Amino acid sequence: MTNPKTASQTFNQAAKVFAQTLTIELVPSFVETAAEIERALEAFARVPNGGLLVLPDLTLVAQRDLVIALATRYRLPAVYQARFWVAAGGLMSYGTDRIVASRQVAYYVDRILHGEQPGDLPVQGPTRFETTLNLRSAKALNLTIPPGLLVAADEVIE
Repeated sequence: MTNPKTASQTFNQAAKVFAQTLTIELVPSFVETAAEIERALEAFARVPNGGLLVLPDLTLVAQRDLVIALATRYRLPAVYQARFWVAAGGLMSYGTDRIVASRQVAYYVDRILHGEQPGDLPVQGPTRFETTLNLRSAKALNLTIPPGLLVAADEVIE
């Protein structure tokens, strides 16, 4: 789920490719308002064995509590891009380590302020990802988290 006006097409394309490699059907939901979020999740909940992937988007961050409440109400397991979703009651997040990413940005800003040209700097991507799980949310969804995922998680919120 994402907002088509603000979301990166890179994330949308990556989600498509990832879904194909897992042989699962991706059903994109493009939303801009709280009412559209409610309609999309209500419709999606009618499809059996579904899960929700919430792509990075400021519109959805602004509606975070609504998204989490609806995912819980409709018993949709949801994966978010950042820990703050899980801390607010979401099931699981998988995303870049924001502290490491912030350090990378600061390092590049420093280099630019010391005279290097931005175009001369190599493109860098994230190097560390983190997984956060919320066991209370898993219990509310009647899900059992596999032991391997529990061990691999960077943080487990009980």
